[in-house]
Amino acid sequence: MKKNLLISVIISSLFIVALPAKAVESRCGWLLVPTPGNRYLIDKDGTWTIGAQGGYQAKGIENIPHSDGKEVVRTNGNYGYTCACLNVTVNTNSRRISEIRGGESLPLSTCREDPNLPKSP
Repeated sequence: MKKNLLISVIISSLFIVALPAKAVESRCGWLLVPTPGNRYLIDKDGTWTIGAQGGYQAKGIENIPHSDGKEVVRTNGNYGYTCACLNVTVNTNSRRISEIRGGESLPLSTCREDPNLPKSP
């Protein structure tokens, strides 16, 4: 009995260790904040949800870099879009960013000149 329990514990431990941690990726593109609570990133792979007003919000949303005023396009009062690279984990099935670890703001020209992105969101 003790031997079977020990083997079960060892096997369970191996499975826990073998599970890969979600890899942090750098994703760069248009960072949209069209209205309060809504945030998206459009990169070469499409649109990723960061947050939806009254609903889903990625962990670490406070780690989104702030862009200075001249590198933000205002489309709705204080809301709009900018260009950024975010260090994130993602859920590819739901097209959501799961966690934001950090990032950096980029000049708008970086996204405008990237052939893998739309010229503007």
